[in-house]
Amino acid sequence: MTPELADVLSAADATIGRGEVLEAHGDLRVGVDLGTAYTVLVVVDERGMPVAGSSRFAHVVRDGVVVDFVGACDLVAQLKTEVEGRLGRVLDSAATCYPPGVGRGEVRAVGHVVEASGMTCTALVDEPTAANSVLGLRDGAVVDVGGGTTGTAILAGGRVTATMDEPTGGTHLTLVIAGALGVSIEEAEQRKTDPSQQAALLPVIRPVLEKIGSIVAAHIDGHHVDSIHLVGGTSAFPGMPEIVGEACGVPTAVPGNPLFVTPLGVALHDARGAMPNPSIARMTG
Repeated sequence: MTPELADVLSAADATIGRGEVLEAHGDLRVGVDLGTAYTVLVVVDERGMPVAGSSRFAHVVRDGVVVDFVGACDLVAQLKTEVEGRLGRVLDSAATCYPPGVGRGEVRAVGHVVEASGMTCTALVDEPTAANSVLGLRDGAVVDVGGGTTGTAILAGGRVTATMDEPTGGTHLTLVIAGALGVSIEEAEQRKTDPSQQAALLPVIRPVLEKIGSIVAAHIDGHHVDSIHLVGGTSAFPGMPEIVGEACGVPTAVPGNPLFVTPLGVALHDARGAMPNPSIARMTG
């Protein structure tokens, strides 16, 4: 039986957010999401339920591009070792993801980061498509608001028919908060994610949220989209779905914990025991 989305996201909070290890059923699969703000490694079982995971706030990627290759490799290797210690078993393969629209070299780089950490990279998938592997939508748009970019996948009959991506995401909110309040980037990030401060911060970051709304509106223009589903940590900011929905004129929703939707979807693409992803071999050649 396929788990309910709420149960999957609750398990993600427990494993990735709080470091718990849950009972696994069947084979395990691994997903690595190299984000502009957070890098996440998550392990799911054959049902797609999270069983272990970890994340770090780090600046090894900017707008979907790996800008610190050595740092990214070290970070993923640390997350791998940490999760292996919790599970008591070796993780030997993983899938990873990239924002739609980045170049072949950038896609190749995220795959090499996974390989350098000691795992075979079995799949490369764009972020909104990965997210929909968890959401299971047939029609509409999935919008992944990451740290550096906003990516959109258009769905029709369960198939992704178009993907787009543009700079602007959660890091831009952090920069605006830091500038407006005269605080460090680290303090601005803490304030942004503190529920007790978000209502007061909304007027400060509203222009950025409206920019994200205009990006999504441009992405869906010319496509039949009757619903928008936001994922990515920035989507959890109060007021975000209303602002995007108003900009697009389309009902907009956010799942329970949007931060972990894409990493979970990435893990579902890990073909454990498979040969290295042919797309990596082609790009390397």
